[in-house]
Amino acid sequence: MVIEREYYVQLSQIGKENKITNKSLLGIFEDIGGVHSNIAGYGIPTMDKTHLTWVLLDWKVQIIRRPVYAEKVLVRTWSRHSLKFYAFRDFEVLDEQGNVIAKAMSKWVLINIQTEKLERVTDEILFKYNPELEKFAFGPDEDFEKLKEQENYAREVKYSVKRSDIDVNNHMHNINYLDLANEALPDDIYFNSKEFDFFQISYKKEIKLGENVRCKYLYENGKHMIAIKSEDNSKLHAIIELR
Repeated sequence: MVIEREYYVQLSQIGKENKITNKSLLGIFEDIGGVHSNIAGYGIPTMDKTHLTWVLLDWKVQIIRRPVYAEKVLVRTWSRHSLKFYAFRDFEVLDEQGNVIAKAMSKWVLINIQTEKLERVTDEILFKYNPELEKFAFGPDEDFEKLKEQENYAREVKYSVKRSDIDVNNHMHNINYLDLANEALPDDIYFNSKEFDFFQISYKKEIKLGENVRCKYLYENGKHMIAIKSEDNSKLHAIIELR
């Protein structure tokens, strides 16, 4: 089952050159993915009955042409397959001429909110999503590159987690990790560069309200790498690649 919705790029969603930001694009993907989960019966409104919630592990996003303010786009999403505890979801953004202008793939796990443990993605659960087993945003052989933490970083910024950062699971909202990445970027990169048209996010450990984190930055081999770590450096919360 492919879910489709039309969206108009709003004023609150634009950044440089009046074009949609990466964070706003993730917000749209999150919205339409939630629509699909509601249809399948495993969305936020049914959490009190299923006791299950989806938690994101990885994003991989490629922007081919960035839509501008007030532009209408058609967004599609579909569930692909599951692998034991993992489920995969893809996305496409099309312009009014039918051209694919952005695409994404994502990886999820299912958490029992009572036990706080992983739940296997059973065939019964996956069947409710009516998966597209032969449709791929990036191609059948495309996977998530393993993002590795670096040994040395060129820059570090500290960040205190605010109420506005927190989502319905009482963790930092996954799209807000891009804000942390932007905080870590050097001024000359952040202010003088366009929004990055390719990025990956690998989520490792949730961040909670009131925690202080370290946003560590390194530019290497044409990639801007950001690691989000706990204040005492003992926990790795996420790794982000921008290019």
